[in-house]
Amino acid sequence: MTVITRRWHTTAEVAAMLGFGLSKTKTLVLTGQIRSVKVGRNRRILPAWVDGYVQRVAADAEEVPA
Repeated sequence: MTVITRRWHTTAEVAAMLGFGLSKTKTLVLTGQIRSVKVGRNRRILPAWVDGYVQRVAADAEEVPA
């Protein structure tokens, strides 16, 4: 039996992973802060792109004194 692992996430799945609302996540996608591709009418996001966004936000937070 072959097990297929998911390669893409939906915007809703990414929102749940990040703990953001769907509209916030869609804004991040549409502004290019989280990379995505359009497949038909839907947006799909690679796990690495979510990781990249988290790393950039974390790096920015470390640069700015609280």
